[in-house]
Amino acid sequence: MRGSPRLGQPPLLSLMTLGPPTADTRTHSHTRLMSGRRVGFYLSDKKRRRMNMDAFADFCAGHGVEVVEIDLTQPLAAQGPFDIIVHKLSDIIVEAEHDSQSQQLLTNFQSYVSAHPSTVLLDPLPAMTQLLDRFASYQIMSKLHNSLQGELQLFVPPYLEIHSASDLPSIQQAVMTHGLSFPLICKTRVAHGSLSHEMSLIFSAGSLADIHPPCVLQSFVNHGAVLHKVFVVGDRHFCVERPSLKNFPPGPCDRETIFFNSHQVSKPESSSDLTALDEQMPCLPPPSSEAVAALVNELRVQLGMVLFGVDVIINIHTHTLTVIDINIFPGYEGVPQFYSSLLSHIQFLSGDMTLSAVGTEG
Repeated sequence: MRGSPRLGQPPLLSLMTLGPPTADTRTHSHTRLMSGRRVGFYLSDKKRRRMNMDAFADFCAGHGVEVVEIDLTQPLAAQGPFDIIVHKLSDIIVEAEHDSQSQQLLTNFQSYVSAHPSTVLLDPLPAMTQLLDRFASYQIMSKLHNSLQGELQLFVPPYLEIHSASDLPSIQQAVMTHGLSFPLICKTRVAHGSLSHEMSLIFSAGSLADIHPPCVLQSFVNHGAVLHKVFVVGDRHFCVERPSLKNFPPGPCDRETIFFNSHQVSKPESSSDLTALDEQMPCLPPPSSEAVAALVNELRVQLGMVLFGVDVIINIHTHTLTVIDINIFPGYEGVPQFYSSLLSHIQFLSGDMTLSAVGTEG
């Protein structure tokens, strides 16, 4: 990968001012706690219902761990103390860009965390925040090829950051200069919220007029319409197969831009013409367990996180493991061991090894 190719370069989103994860935050997220086991959690209402956190709280209670929901509109000090806070503040971080109420909620949360340094966050805010910006997350992915060189054959498709609306010839030239090949997949810069799932497939230089910066352009890799979602929970990970985009002829063509929502393509229940292969396609081998484990271990170190997902595909021509996205605290659909895995990590952080073998939830 050639560094971090960019076109137009205003400052990064102000939501990135929390900065990258430092050695302190990475270590802090894995420090064992010797106090009690009281866990607070904050998720959006939609995610809380989808993950059935009430059932998770009951599951944990059966193993001596209290799990309580945090109300960010109320003083956190009165709701604590918390040994661990499990959260996904993505909505609030993004909304804080333009909403004073969300900014206040975020400030209150940060103030509480600063005043209670022994409370472990899953995951640290700076670590999570970097993945809200696809410009930052793609730079992380581009480093994987070098950091894992010699350990496994890994590919990250070439990409280009488009920061602002430039004249079309400049964008076309940048695509050529940085070695991108058609078709291209275009994604929004902000990697959270409903708009972040709105993507497009660009088939020619002329169709680059259809993009809406700030965005990321990435060479599309044919992968037999199969996506492998790797879900990470603490020191465990799980690989789940999902439908994905079908194969397209390589090289530019006069096909019109295809606009699509990734949720309508790659969710477990998805059914779309875009996932239906036009040709007979032999089954591709799944990613090797050794390769996925090496990838996950390296990402744990680079991200300083324990609750994340990584999307990988297998190139139909080279059978090379290809990394295409990293996700903050994903949905864990298809991972029945999520509750037990998260509880095991909580118990590890609490220094409670006597209850580490919690079994699986019902």
